[in-house]
Amino acid sequence: MHGYALKKQAGLIVGQAEMHNNLVYPLLRRFVDNGWVSKRAAAGERGQTREVYELTPKGKRELLRRLSAFTEKEAGSEGEFNLRVGLFFALDRGAREQILRERERWLAAREEKLANLTESIDVGVWGGKVVRFLRERVKAERKWIADLERGLKRESGGKRQV
Repeated sequence: MHGYALKKQAGLIVGQAEMHNNLVYPLLRRFVDNGWVSKRAAAGERGQTREVYELTPKGKRELLRRLSAFTEKEAGSEGEFNLRVGLFFALDRGAREQILRERERWLAAREEKLANLTESIDVGVWGGKVVRFLRERVKAERKWIADLERGLKRESGGKRQV
């Protein structure tokens, strides 16, 4: 894809309308320098020349390595978690299960902290509404994770599809 299409697609994947040029193009340069992405010139729709980028085999390996790495820090990020779930097709079953386990562990700790918060201090009426809302979100996501885990159990194989 050309850079503009990539930044629009990347923005959708991470939950933003569009990613900024000052983020996308320096990253693409770094990816090309590392051999993760190839770049070639191609004719644009209106006769202009555009740079077209493509993931290399080395880039696919690096992407899978990074997606499979899911630490406690990433588990605490909704965006990091959603990105990986959205790209589960590229990950093997073991990586998928580990990602779900780590996020579930983080959510259980979050739910406990929120429960302790309302028990240990008076958060007031509005603070109570926020805490209840956050707890409901955690419960809903934990239910979704249980559904995803059941889906993994029903899958045949667990092959990568990259």
